[in-house]
Amino acid sequence: MTKILGISGSLRKASFNTGLMRAAAGDVPDGIEFETATLHGIPLYDGDLEAENGIPEAVTALKQKIMAADGVILFTPEYNNSIPGVFKNAIDWMSRPSADIAKVFRGRRFALAGTSPGNFGTILSQNAWLPVMHTLGAELWSGKRLMLPKAETLFDAEGTLTDDAARERLKVFVKAFAEHAGAAKTV
Repeated sequence: MTKILGISGSLRKASFNTGLMRAAAGDVPDGIEFETATLHGIPLYDGDLEAENGIPEAVTALKQKIMAADGVILFTPEYNNSIPGVFKNAIDWMSRPSADIAKVFRGRRFALAGTSPGNFGTILSQNAWLPVMHTLGAELWSGKRLMLPKAETLFDAEGTLTDDAARERLKVFVKAFAEHAGAAKTV
Protein backbone atom coordinates (compact mmCIF):
# COMPACT_ATOMS: atom_id res chain seq x y z
CA MET A 1 0.00 0.00 0.00
CA THR A 2 1.40 3.40 -1.02
CA LYS A 3 0.48 6.22 1.33
CA ILE A 4 -0.05 9.65 -0.24
CA LEU A 5 -0.72 12.84 1.71
CA GLY A 6 -2.46 15.75 0.03
CA ILE A 7 -2.09 19.21 1.57
CA SER A 8 -4.32 22.07 0.48
CA GLY A 9 -2.69 25.49 0.47
CA SER A 10 -5.95 27.36 0.94
CA LEU A 11 -7.98 28.06 4.07
CA ARG A 12 -11.25 28.82 2.27
CA LYS A 13 -14.06 26.26 2.72
CA ALA A 14 -15.07 26.24 -0.95
CA SER A 15 -11.47 26.48 -2.17
CA PHE A 16 -10.88 25.12 -5.66
CA ASN A 17 -7.63 23.51 -4.49
CA THR A 18 -9.21 21.91 -1.44
CA GLY A 19 -11.91 20.62 -3.79
CA LEU A 20 -9.22 19.26 -6.11
CA MET A 21 -7.57 17.52 -3.15
CA ARG A 22 -10.90 16.06 -1.99
CA ALA A 23 -11.58 14.79 -5.51
CA ALA A 24 -8.15 13.13 -5.57
CA ALA A 25 -8.78 11.45 -2.21
CA GLY A 26 -12.23 10.30 -3.25
CA ASP A 27 -11.16 8.44 -6.38
CA VAL A 28 -7.89 6.57 -5.81
CA PRO A 29 -6.92 3.31 -7.49
CA ASP A 30 -6.41 0.12 -5.49
CA GLY A 31 -3.17 0.02 -3.55
CA ILE A 32 -3.18 3.72 -2.68
CA GLU A 33 -4.14 5.23 0.65
CA PHE A 34 -4.81 8.97 0.32
CA GLU A 35 -4.93 11.17 3.42
CA THR A 36 -5.73 14.88 3.35
CA ALA A 37 -4.51 17.79 5.46
CA THR A 38 -5.13 21.50 5.75
CA LEU A 39 -3.24 24.43 7.19
CA HIS A 40 -5.88 25.36 9.73
CA GLY A 41 -4.46 26.13 13.17
CA ILE A 42 -0.94 26.97 12.01
CA PRO A 43 0.01 30.44 13.31
CA LEU A 44 2.21 32.94 11.51
CA TYR A 45 5.83 31.98 12.01
CA ASP A 46 7.43 33.96 14.83
CA GLY A 47 10.86 33.02 16.17
CA ASP A 48 9.92 34.48 19.55
CA LEU A 49 6.81 32.28 19.69
CA GLU A 50 8.93 29.26 18.81
CA ALA A 51 11.51 30.12 21.49
CA GLU A 52 8.83 30.63 24.16
CA ASN A 53 6.40 27.82 23.34
CA GLY A 54 8.17 25.45 20.95
CA ILE A 55 6.59 24.09 17.79
CA PRO A 56 2.78 24.52 17.69
CA GLU A 57 0.68 21.35 17.92
CA ALA A 58 -0.85 21.88 14.45
CA VAL A 59 2.64 22.05 12.93
CA THR A 60 3.81 18.93 14.75
CA ALA A 61 0.70 17.03 13.61
CA LEU A 62 1.27 18.01 9.97
CA LYS A 63 4.96 17.08 10.18
CA GLN A 64 3.98 13.65 11.52
CA LYS A 65 1.59 13.14 8.60
CA ILE A 66 4.29 14.06 6.10
CA MET A 67 6.82 11.73 7.72
CA ALA A 68 4.29 8.86 7.60
CA ALA A 69 3.62 9.37 3.88
CA ASP A 70 5.46 7.83 0.95
CA GLY A 71 4.63 10.90 -1.11
CA VAL A 72 3.09 14.33 -0.63
CA ILE A 73 1.06 16.36 -3.12
CA LEU A 74 0.95 20.11 -2.55
CA PHE A 75 -2.38 21.39 -3.90
CA THR A 76 -1.28 24.97 -4.38
CA PRO A 77 -3.35 28.00 -5.26
CA GLU A 78 -1.66 30.89 -7.05
CA TYR A 79 -1.88 34.30 -5.41
CA ASN A 80 -0.39 37.29 -7.22
CA ASN A 81 1.64 34.99 -9.49
CA SER A 82 3.29 33.11 -6.63
CA ILE A 83 2.97 30.90 -3.56
CA PRO A 84 0.13 31.62 -1.11
CA GLY A 85 1.54 33.15 2.07
CA VAL A 86 -0.28 30.70 4.37
CA PHE A 87 1.20 27.74 2.50
CA LYS A 88 4.76 29.05 2.55
CA ASN A 89 4.31 29.91 6.24
CA ALA A 90 3.33 26.30 7.00
CA ILE A 91 6.38 24.97 5.16
CA ASP A 92 8.58 27.45 7.04
CA TRP A 93 7.17 26.21 10.36
CA MET A 94 7.76 22.59 9.34
CA SER A 95 11.43 23.37 8.73
CA ARG A 96 11.79 24.22 12.43
CA PRO A 97 13.84 23.25 14.23
CA SER A 98 16.30 23.01 11.37
CA ALA A 99 17.33 19.52 12.53
CA ASP A 100 13.85 18.34 11.43
CA ILE A 101 14.35 19.32 7.78
CA ALA A 102 15.99 15.99 6.98
CA LYS A 103 13.23 13.99 8.70
CA VAL A 104 10.37 15.88 7.09
CA PHE A 105 11.65 16.79 3.63
CA ARG A 106 14.98 15.28 2.62
CA GLY A 107 14.52 12.63 -0.04
CA ARG A 108 10.73 12.54 0.41
CA ARG A 109 8.74 12.51 -2.83
CA PHE A 110 6.66 15.64 -3.43
CA ALA A 111 4.42 16.60 -6.36
CA LEU A 112 2.68 19.84 -7.30
CA ALA A 113 -0.91 20.24 -8.40
CA GLY A 114 -3.23 23.19 -8.57
CA THR A 115 -6.07 25.02 -10.18
CA SER A 116 -6.89 28.69 -10.54
CA PRO A 117 -9.35 30.95 -12.36
CA GLY A 118 -6.60 32.16 -14.71
CA ASN A 119 -5.67 30.84 -18.12
CA PHE A 120 -2.46 29.12 -17.04
CA GLY A 121 -3.57 27.15 -14.00
CA THR A 122 -0.99 27.52 -11.26
CA ILE A 123 2.20 27.47 -13.33
CA LEU A 124 3.78 30.48 -11.63
CA SER A 125 2.97 29.24 -8.13
CA GLN A 126 4.31 25.81 -8.98
CA ASN A 127 7.48 27.34 -10.41
CA ALA A 128 7.91 29.38 -7.23
CA TRP A 129 7.82 26.15 -5.19
CA LEU A 130 10.81 24.68 -7.05
CA PRO A 131 13.60 26.55 -5.18
CA VAL A 132 11.81 26.08 -1.84
CA MET A 133 11.56 22.32 -2.24
CA HIS A 134 15.13 22.15 -3.60
CA THR A 135 16.44 24.06 -0.57
CA LEU A 136 14.69 21.64 1.79
CA GLY A 137 16.10 18.61 -0.02
CA ALA A 138 12.73 17.24 -1.11
CA GLU A 139 12.61 15.06 -4.19
CA LEU A 140 10.22 16.95 -6.43
CA TRP A 141 8.61 14.59 -8.94
CA SER A 142 9.36 15.79 -12.43
CA GLY A 143 7.07 13.28 -14.13
CA LYS A 144 4.14 15.65 -14.30
CA ARG A 145 2.59 18.72 -12.77
CA LEU A 146 -1.16 19.16 -12.75
CA MET A 147 -2.30 22.69 -13.62
CA LEU A 148 -5.98 23.23 -14.27
CA PRO A 149 -7.00 26.65 -15.65
CA LYS A 150 -10.42 28.33 -15.50
CA ALA A 151 -11.29 26.72 -12.18
CA GLU A 152 -14.69 28.39 -11.98
CA THR A 153 -15.81 26.22 -14.91
CA LEU A 154 -14.58 22.99 -13.26
CA PHE A 155 -16.11 23.27 -9.77
CA ASP A 156 -19.52 23.97 -8.31
CA ALA A 157 -20.23 26.65 -5.68
CA GLU A 158 -19.24 24.30 -2.83
CA GLY A 159 -15.83 23.57 -4.37
CA THR A 160 -16.69 20.11 -5.73
CA LEU A 161 -14.91 19.09 -8.94
CA THR A 162 -17.63 18.52 -11.53
CA ASP A 163 -15.66 18.38 -14.79
CA ASP A 164 -15.15 14.79 -16.00
CA ALA A 165 -12.06 15.54 -18.11
CA ALA A 166 -10.36 17.31 -15.18
CA ARG A 167 -11.33 14.44 -12.87
CA GLU A 168 -9.71 11.95 -15.26
CA ARG A 169 -6.52 14.04 -15.54
CA LEU A 170 -6.38 14.19 -11.74
CA LYS A 171 -6.81 10.43 -11.41
CA VAL A 172 -4.01 9.74 -13.91
CA PHE A 173 -1.76 12.25 -12.12
CA VAL A 174 -2.34 10.73 -8.66
CA LYS A 175 -1.84 7.18 -9.94
CA ALA A 176 1.44 8.05 -11.68
CA PHE A 177 2.76 9.92 -8.64
CA ALA A 178 1.76 7.08 -6.31
CA GLU A 179 3.62 4.63 -8.53
CA HIS A 180 6.71 6.85 -8.36
CA ALA A 181 6.47 7.29 -4.57
CA GLY A 182 5.77 3.60 -4.05
CA ALA A 183 8.72 2.55 -6.21
CA ALA A 184 11.01 4.55 -3.92
CA LYS A 185 10.06 2.21 -1.03
CA THR A 186 11.60 -0.76 -2.83
CA VAL A 187 14.91 0.89 -3.72
